[in-house]
Amino acid sequence: MKAHIMSCACHDHDQCIEAALARAETICQEAGARLTPIRRRVLREVWANHEATKAYDLIERLSRHGEQVKPPTVYRALDFLLAQGLIHRIESLNAFIGCAHPQDPHHAILLICSQCGDIEEQSSEAVHSALGDLAARSGFTPRSEVVELRGLCRACRLERERRDSRDDH
Repeated sequence: MKAHIMSCACHDHDQCIEAALARAETICQEAGARLTPIRRRVLREVWANHEATKAYDLIERLSRHGEQVKPPTVYRALDFLLAQGLIHRIESLNAFIGCAHPQDPHHAILLICSQCGDIEEQSSEAVHSALGDLAARSGFTPRSEVVELRGLCRACRLERERRDSRDDH
């Protein structure tokens, strides 16, 4: 599967959000599920930027518009969006991010930059097959198959290398 960089200053972010919402509508209709107004608002807020979003940040942002949104409402919406494959849960951050290609069945590998927070979604059948084999040999039944890797994205790594080379001179 082709890489999708979650944060990129070179695209029309409003168009990105609208495309994610349109994909969500189609996926929900095909599954016979309802993308209710609150689920849609939660999904829009998850896609509001290409950064990991915590549930309580969602509650705060959704409550800014005059109505108090309760935590159970947001958690139920997040559970629905996860079940439909529209978002990923980033376990290590206890946060959520929009799925770049929910229409394609896949197992996400999230590359999380420790410096800038950018998240890139990748998928590798070979990696997930190896994990499945490992689990099967142990008699383990996985509930979730999202792999998270932390490190430096290309831009931050290059910036660090430039800074280090300037410091050496």
